[in-house]
Amino acid sequence: MNGADRLCDVLLANDVDVCFANPGTSEMHFVAALDRKPRMRCVLGLFEGVVTGAADGYARMADRPAATLLHLGPGLANGLANLHNARRAHTPMINVVGDHATYHLQHDAPLTSDIESLARPMSHWVRRIADAESVGPDTAAAYQATMSLPGITTLILPADAAWGAVSERPIQRTVVPKPEPLAAEAVLAAANAVRSGRRAALMLTSRALRADALEIAGRIAEATGLRLTAQAFNGRIERGVGRVPVARVPYPIDLALEMLRDVEVLILVGAEVPVAFFAYPGKPGRLVRDDCEVIELAQLGQDLKGALAWLADELGVRPDRPAPILRSAALADPLPAGRLTADAISRVVARMMPENAIICDEAITSGRQFFALSQDSVPHDYLHITGGSIGIGIPLAAGAAIACPDRKVIGLQADGSGMYTVQGLWTQARENLDVITIVFANRAYAILQGEMRNVGVNEFGRNAQRMLTVDEPALDWLAMARGLGVEAGRASTVEEFVRLFEGALLRRGPFLIEAVL
Repeated sequence: MNGADRLCDVLLANDVDVCFANPGTSEMHFVAALDRKPRMRCVLGLFEGVVTGAADGYARMADRPAATLLHLGPGLANGLANLHNARRAHTPMINVVGDHATYHLQHDAPLTSDIESLARPMSHWVRRIADAESVGPDTAAAYQATMSLPGITTLILPADAAWGAVSERPIQRTVVPKPEPLAAEAVLAAANAVRSGRRAALMLTSRALRADALEIAGRIAEATGLRLTAQAFNGRIERGVGRVPVARVPYPIDLALEMLRDVEVLILVGAEVPVAFFAYPGKPGRLVRDDCEVIELAQLGQDLKGALAWLADELGVRPDRPAPILRSAALADPLPAGRLTADAISRVVARMMPENAIICDEAITSGRQFFALSQDSVPHDYLHITGGSIGIGIPLAAGAAIACPDRKVIGLQADGSGMYTVQGLWTQARENLDVITIVFANRAYAILQGEMRNVGVNEFGRNAQRMLTVDEPALDWLAMARGLGVEAGRASTVEEFVRLFEGALLRRGPFLIEAVL
């Protein structure tokens, strides 16, 4: 047995049985070890951003980490953008980054780099493995850290630690410490703030946005008049008919300020105080009023559902009190006809998605109506881009489909963002994943056009136009999808889109719809 075998065995002992990989020479001993472990599912990504994005989507749905295998510093660097998103989603993930043998580093070979410095900004925990005997305990420590935070852990595996012999010893499941206990003082402070009669809002994220926790939050809101909100960007929300609806803080700063302008007390359940995505001249960075009292009921890594239950008990909200399940007639309206629009796509998907679908939303500006419309859809999970680093949609959907092979995954994908990790379609095809990718083909970086207007530029000259559009030539998504092994169709009218979407829902395997706007 060598160090690479020990690393695999510790992962498997903790039910980390999926490895998204793009390996290189320094990781060949680890690849050989993976080959000896048939329980480990190995999924190849043709670009490291696909690897890390897929590991994010997998863990959001599986509630346990996957491993990634990346090739030295440059391989890690290629995956950093989606590690940034995963870090913001507080996704558990164990990155294994190969490195040169320890004694080879002195030669400064071409692929030598400072891996720790690359890893640290996008990881919650980083460790370099010293030798083969350290592989087991260090891997266990990485698992413990990723589950405790929860968050991103990165192990740096020198080649000689991977190939070095290790002593035989039994491997046991790693014990994860219990979360830090909730503070009675915080619960009492939140309850007193609600009783005070001031305008209060409960802001949720992470596990507080699962259906069972939302039901408790909904009962509190119904009994007390407390406003129920989610932070702007969240890893996963369980939504749809029969579940308590929750509004998100909007991305546009003026809308966010309007939503929060009368909040006098903000009670955080895993969430952070909302801030503007960017700075704008003459506008605040913090989106709540200066005199708003902020109470942290619970932090990420603590029992968020338990915190809500405790608060409900302190407020005297009975467990049998019904939670508010609001309905609207939005999806009952007839579908539009004729030329395809972004809002028409959102309405069709919200109405036609199957029960327990998983929505991976990177539609950016084109999909802004979908979230509000889909509260009246059948029960589903909603996964969103969390860190603003575009290029997560296609791999996120791939990872979610591997975690939940019995559920239909629907990717709402902006065309400019999709080009960052289009290679993920190949992984979807190779693994025969049940994913429908809907590309909103507006052939522009529309969000940047809006940001130009936000800073006062309303007329775009030739240079600005060429930097904010993705035409000349227009992207041919049918050709790209088919070249990567995914069947595809194109729609430019609502009728064509409905026909393609209906057909894709009836089949298994990946399918892409280019929706020309």
